[in-house]
Amino acid sequence: MKPELNNTYSKNNNTVNRLYSIAQQLLEMPRVVKRGFFLTADILMSVLCLFFAFALRYGEIGHYISPLALFLYALPPIIGLYLIGFYKGVARIFFDTAMRNVLQLFVLLIIAYQFINFFEALPPVPRSVPILYLFLFFVWLWNSRLTIREILERANGIKRSARKNTDVNENVIIYGAGAAGRELFDALSRSHKYRTVAFVDDNPQLTGGYLLGKKIYDAKETVELVNKLDISQVFLAMPSISRARRRQIIAEFAEVSVKIKQLPSLHDIADGQVTVSTMRPVDILDVLDRQTVEPDAMLLGKNIIGKNVLVTGAGGSIGSELCRQIIKNKPRCLILYELSEFALYSIHQELKNQQALNPAYKEIEIIPMLGNVTNEDKLIRVFRKYNVHTVYHAAAYKHVPIVEHNPFEGVINNSKGTYHCAYAALQAKVETFVLISTDKAVRPTNIMGASKRLAELVCQGLSQVNSNTCFSMVRFGNVLGSSGSVIPLFTKQIEKGGPITVTHPEVTRYFMTIPEAASLVIQAGAMATGGEVFVLDMGEPVKIVDLAKRMIYLTGYKLKDKNHPDGDMEIVVTGLRPGEKLYEELIIGDDNVEPTQHPLIRQAIEQSYPLMDIENMLSQLTRRAQPHDVEWLKEEFKYFVEGYHEGSAPS
Repeated sequence: MKPELNNTYSKNNNTVNRLYSIAQQLLEMPRVVKRGFFLTADILMSVLCLFFAFALRYGEIGHYISPLALFLYALPPIIGLYLIGFYKGVARIFFDTAMRNVLQLFVLLIIAYQFINFFEALPPVPRSVPILYLFLFFVWLWNSRLTIREILERANGIKRSARKNTDVNENVIIYGAGAAGRELFDALSRSHKYRTVAFVDDNPQLTGGYLLGKKIYDAKETVELVNKLDISQVFLAMPSISRARRRQIIAEFAEVSVKIKQLPSLHDIADGQVTVSTMRPVDILDVLDRQTVEPDAMLLGKNIIGKNVLVTGAGGSIGSELCRQIIKNKPRCLILYELSEFALYSIHQELKNQQALNPAYKEIEIIPMLGNVTNEDKLIRVFRKYNVHTVYHAAAYKHVPIVEHNPFEGVINNSKGTYHCAYAALQAKVETFVLISTDKAVRPTNIMGASKRLAELVCQGLSQVNSNTCFSMVRFGNVLGSSGSVIPLFTKQIEKGGPITVTHPEVTRYFMTIPEAASLVIQAGAMATGGEVFVLDMGEPVKIVDLAKRMIYLTGYKLKDKNHPDGDMEIVVTGLRPGEKLYEELIIGDDNVEPTQHPLIRQAIEQSYPLMDIENMLSQLTRRAQPHDVEWLKEEFKYFVEGYHEGSAPS
């Protein structure tokens, strides 16, 4: 460090220490002493402000200002302030809103002074003097309290930061110069961690002006400002904008290494107050080009309200979310069917806690049931005992490489387990059976996808049997945050400093949030008449490499590659895993799909097989599993599963 810089740093450090010492002395004073200090200072300033008001009125300081007049006119505001509790407040948590009562008091005093002058009850003064006087005194009260608050807060903030050995005053931009932006600016000013250097807004009537001392720039200049002003974070303070508009804004920073945080919607800000803690990272859904649709309440409740509902795989990603949404639609009974004891315990405790907090759920019977979907006898007993009306079959092994290494276990659980569960539902005369399927069932290149397509064929075959059970299947792609999803994987890798691993630079996937997927599953099942394969509209596929780059930029890091060797984090290509496809599909051919009454749910028209043929194949699974006859299994898939072939899909 240069000598002159070192001297400057030492001087600044000494100033901070002195400021902190004074602040500590003020804070440690007894409340009575502090109140007396403010009261004395205000009395003196009240007299001085009245003196200046006379001087401003007459243009000179003359002998006509009597001590009695000064005292009689300067004392009522002090008495009024005391009566309204102004001196009971704490200076270091003083807020601008406290001055509203003061302003109302002063307006009443101005009226009173004019009334007193009219009757000459006090020494006469010009009518303008009380107005000038109270204006000057109001300015003093406001600025003195704000200044003291600022000194105390900054001194404490600087001292705390010094103790933690952390860097303070991180440069940030507030995107949005509206009411939320102003509130956020005030919150950031009190946090001592951020320095707001500018506002940006897309309203041409605001750009070029100043707000709270900071210039408002055109939104088109934001990316340039990030580099020019060394901005580390951009705060989106526009809680009322649409998701589409928010996505457009975030897209502007696609190639810029800057953290982006946003305010939640106005509906989500419970107390209406904007604070630093209400800021949250950008929703990954805002990065993906996906539009959502409000759910149809009639479809959500059709198979649930007042009915007995069972969810298999209730502790999994989709199963647990189905349970959360089912309980909101007030079934009579909800049975959680799960193989994992811990997963069952977790979702059961969560739902019981919801019951305790919400009286509307207290009449719902929630039953935790340990069990395997391959145990048909137990399933029949459960279905009959609780008179189950609706089954959502979410239990499955879903991780492609794991199932690829354990093919028979995967097929027995996914395909044969679905058969046992669906056949038990048929025998117990369950009204509705909904299978949760996957986009990997379309032209699969892996055992997991083929096993799920075979599960679909089971339900299609059973739907052809004359029964009262309505079978349907709902097919969709990846859900954000589920076990095995790339989003939590990338997040962990970024937190560890990288690198981010991608299996292939051309891999693309569809994405949807877990809550939306569960909601659409429920709605699709409500539209079924029997045998339908519903396909959820997943939007546009996303290239995984692009998603990784966006996550790197949004967390404030720079991409490290051949063109940017000095970057922070690189993306490493590890190669396609066994059975992994480059591209996922939801339907076999664009001509084999029909619309439904819901804009995000379509119906696929696909080939099915007689139930007897499928049952014959499933009956051999256990016997073929003993010698681990994988070749036989793959040959069966080639017959039953259209488009099935081994290995990764061709590029």
